[in-house]
Amino acid sequence: MDSTPHGAAVTAAGFGLKGPRGWAFRNIDLTAGPGSLIAVQGPSGSGRTCLLLALTGRMKPAEGTAEVGGLPLPKKMAAVRAVSALAHVPGVAELDPALTVGEHLRERALLQGRFGGSLRALLRPRRERRAEARALVDGALEAAGLDPESLPKGIRTSVRDLERLEALRLSVALALVGGPRLLAVDDTDLKLSDEERAAAWAMLRGLAAAGTTVLAVCSEPPEGGKALGEELVLVRTGDRPAPAPEKAAPTTPVTPTDTANPVDPADTADPTDPADAADTAVEGDSRPAADGRAEGHDDEEGAVDAFAETGRA
Repeated sequence: MDSTPHGAAVTAAGFGLKGPRGWAFRNIDLTAGPGSLIAVQGPSGSGRTCLLLALTGRMKPAEGTAEVGGLPLPKKMAAVRAVSALAHVPGVAELDPALTVGEHLRERALLQGRFGGSLRALLRPRRERRAEARALVDGALEAAGLDPESLPKGIRTSVRDLERLEALRLSVALALVGGPRLLAVDDTDLKLSDEERAAAWAMLRGLAAAGTTVLAVCSEPPEGGKALGEELVLVRTGDRPAPAPEKAAPTTPVTPTDTANPVDPADTADPTDPADAADTAVEGDSRPAADGRAEGHDDEEGAVDAFAETGRA
């Protein structure tokens, strides 16, 4: 089954994305049914966020195939964006620290009412539209486990005054207002204590159990899994191929000595001798790769450069 009213199946085979300076990620294989909890694990800079953006139709892949709810990528990127939502993605979908919780919620409800519905919905009486918007916001807050009344200043609490877990819950609530079938959350466990991390995963497990497919980037995957009755799919990024063995250095040829006219070997330079060739190079010289960049930096910088291409997909 590709999708349900609340969740979308996600599949990928040989999936990869390349930026101007190298691969952000590649060789990703994934199969997850609707309502799955997908944990993307890997070190920072290993292409986790790029994979999240590619699977939600925000970045164009370079190789392999993928589908979200039966919609192929990259052919149906716009359609995938319509059924997915981002939460807590730095530089793409993040909270404004100068705004309050209430201002964020009102803005999101306004955008949903203006662009998330049909023309017929816009023509309904204002009272009906406001009641529907309030119901959407209340439902999203409940699903994310955020009670505005528990905040220091209620809905007037500034985002900069929120605790890390509270900010994560607010980001998730804002993404849920549109009723996505795929929810993508970045940096799920960043700077959270063990107790807060457990609470964050409990929230995401609850969303998956309710039918929404959840794609969450993390440093450590959640504990449990199918023992808790959920379908947990683990995807790892940052795997590097083993380096090729170094070739043995060529042996230095032996120059025959003329016993009649002995010559000091130091006065004779052999062009095939690596020691003689090294005399013509500057000590510590590091040769760049053929494309003008230092070798070995493509994988590390690829994720950053590909992330910069988000708006160009």
